[in-house]
Amino acid sequence: MATLNVGNLGEYLREQRRNAQLSLRQLADAAGVSNPYLSQIERGLRKPSAEVLQQVAKALRISAETLYVRAGILDAERDRDEVETRAVILADPTLNERQKQVLLQIYESFRKENGFEIDFGVGVATEAEEPSAPGPRTADDGDAGPRQTAS
Repeated sequence: MATLNVGNLGEYLREQRRNAQLSLRQLADAAGVSNPYLSQIERGLRKPSAEVLQQVAKALRISAETLYVRAGILDAERDRDEVETRAVILADPTLNERQKQVLLQIYESFRKENGFEIDFGVGVATEAEEPSAPGPRTADDGDAGPRQTAS
């Protein structure tokens, strides 16, 4: 797995924020993160998760993939489809957070079944060395289907 280059990321975020003519506080509010936390990211003191980078990218109206590359989470050419699929699911305003997480779990289980492993904690997908035969499925496998609830 690539190591995070948070210094370069922080400088880039600061530059993008200034280009967007946003204060640190305005960007923090728009991204849904705390002002001190965003400041620490910009100064290279914190390693943000893929989720936080996604929120910041949305607030800056830039590609989350760009931030993943800057952070060293994503190789510029590798894993693009997985990240884009995940980003589309997370950005869908018609889904609630539980539905988004269920879809991501289903997607991850299918990828594992096909010989790939995904670590959505950092947004990096890697090909499994040897696909194993699928075992019995449990709720923990992310094999949750769509559920309907009464309104």
